[in-house]
Amino acid sequence: MCAKVRQTTFHRYPMNEDFARNLRLLCGYYPSIADVCRRLEINRPQFNRYLSGRFRPGGHTLRRLCEFFGVEAHEILLPSAQFERLVQVRPRRPASEASTTPEAPHLAHLKAIGSAGLDRFLGYYFETYLSMAYPGQVLRTLVAFERHEDRVVYQRTERLAEDPHDKAYHGLYLGLVHLLTDRIFLCDYETLTGLEMTQTILFPSYKNRVTRLTGLRLGVSGSGERMPCCARVVYEYLGRSIDVRQALRLCGLYALDDPGIDAATRRAIANDIAPGEWHLRARFS
Repeated sequence: MCAKVRQTTFHRYPMNEDFARNLRLLCGYYPSIADVCRRLEINRPQFNRYLSGRFRPGGHTLRRLCEFFGVEAHEILLPSAQFERLVQVRPRRPASEASTTPEAPHLAHLKAIGSAGLDRFLGYYFETYLSMAYPGQVLRTLVAFERHEDRVVYQRTERLAEDPHDKAYHGLYLGLVHLLTDRIFLCDYETLTGLEMTQTILFPSYKNRVTRLTGLRLGVSGSGERMPCCARVVYEYLGRSIDVRQALRLCGLYALDDPGIDAATRRAIANDIAPGEWHLRARFS
C-alpha cells in the first residue's frame, strides 16, 4: 500500500542511527530515494533529515511511512541488525507496488550515474540513417530528449508514407538516455505494437554548442523478415523549442540523392567498411 504522506512536521530526537539505517534499508528496495519521495509525496530535503538520523518523523508521519513500507512502528525502531533479519524473512510486495527485484539497486545506480551531464543535450533532433525496412533510402525521424524528474527520457517519432498520396503512418518509440563516461546510450521500444526495441550509441559533442551527434543504431528491419541490422546514424540538433508539426513534415523517406539530405550527412551515414576495419564502426562527424 502506497499511502501518501502529507504531513510535513518532524521532531528533533537524540541521534537515532538505528532508525536511519532501517529507513535506508527499506529505501534500498526501491529504484531510488527520489522514487520513494515521489510515491510518498514528501519533499526530498525533509526525507533526507530522516535518513541522516538527526530527525525522526512525528507520530502521524511515522505511521504513514510504516504503512507504505509494510512494517510496524515499533519494528522500524529496532536495532538495525535485528530489523534487517526481520525484513529478510518478510514476503516481498508485488512488483506493481514496489521494486523489490534483486536488480533494482543496480538499475537505480545506473540511472544515478547515467543522468548527470545530459541537460546540455536536451531538446529536439532530426535522426537520419539508411532505412532498414526500405533499402537504399534515407529515413529521417524526429527525436526529443527531455528531463523527467531524475532521469532523461526520449521520444522518437517515425513518419512513413510509401507513396506521397498516402496518409502518413506514425510510429512512436519511447526510451531512456544515459551518459556513461564519454558516450550517450539510448534504448527504446516501439509503443504501438510492442514488437521492436532499438539501441543507439552516440558520440557526445565536445563543443560548447551541440550541433551534430554521430554513432550507430541497432534495430530490426520493419520488413517481413525482421532482420537485425546496424546502421550509422546522425543526430542534428534543432533546439529546445521548435514547431513540431513542421518538423514532422520534414521527416520520412528520402532518396540518397535528394537535395534535402546534405552531402555531409550522406557521407556520415554511409555504411561502408574501410580497408583494415573488421566491424561497422561509428565515425566522428
